[in-house]
Formats: sequence, C-alpha cells, structure tokens
Amino acid sequence: MRTSAMRMLEVREVMDIRQASHYLGISSDTLYKYASEGFVPAFKLGNRWRFKKSRLDDWMDQQSSASLVQQHPREVAHPRQKKPVRAAGQ
Repeated sequence: MRTSAMRMLEVREVMDIRQASHYLGISSDTLYKYASEGFVPAFKLGNRWRFKKSRLDDWMDQQSSASLVQQHPREVAHPRQKKPVRAAGQ
C-alpha cells in the first residue's frame, strides 16, 4: 500500500479540514461552512481549522440522538386524544 493511502487510513486525534471531512464523509467545503457557522465542533490554529476526533465523535452521538427524538416524538410525548365524532343531524 502506498504511504499516502496508509496515511488516509490513519485517524489522528487532531485533524485538518481534509482529514476531518474524509472522516465524516462530507466535502471539505461543507465542513468549512459548518465550522464557520459553529455547527460542528472545531477550533482555529492560526488561520486553519482543526478538529478533535473525540469531540466529533461526541457531536455525532448527540446529533444521532437528537434525530431519533425528532423522528419518533410520540414515543416521548403523550399522543393526542381524538375528539368524538358527532352523529349527523344533531
């Protein structure tokens, strides 16, 4: 295996935007936008964005938990009771 391919398989604790976007499976442009907007946990070292793997993992866990609650709100909240139907002519 080539050295550059081996480096891509290695996941570091602190990643640059290219490594982090590969780790998350999104484009570098999208990750840059997310970092700039504060949507994804990131910090700047000089003028370059950096991403801690452990913080990204925690963030992904929180995002997946939040999406589960949004997809199944009736399992968390009480279901609405239906109103009784009035008979015709009453």
